Amino acid sequence: MDGNSRIVRNDRRRLMVAADPDRRSTLQVLIAAPGTAPATSAAARVAQQRFSPDASPARLRNRDASDGRPRGHLHRLALSRITFRGTAHRGELPGVRKCSW
Repeated sequence: MDGNSRIVRNDRRRLMVAADPDRRSTLQVLIAAPGTAPATSAAARVAQQRFSPDASPARLRNRDASDGRPRGHLHRLALSRITFRGTAHRGELPGVRKCSW
């Protein structure tokens, strides 16, 4: 798989997570609450299992916007450390200069 397909898959997961966050969180609260009746908790667990696994927020990855690299991600720029270094050396990032001491 190339990086582009991983970016597209991650974007599709982001849409699935954003589709119904309130329902998912209320089910999680019902399951985790100690005072919930066992039948209600079981029904909430079954309803939660009907969600697609890709709808879980834990499956999201922060990826580089250009090549899809998941590691070394800089949040402010949405770039990996490798892409950041290359674009900074070429002068494509405003306000970023190479430092030497």
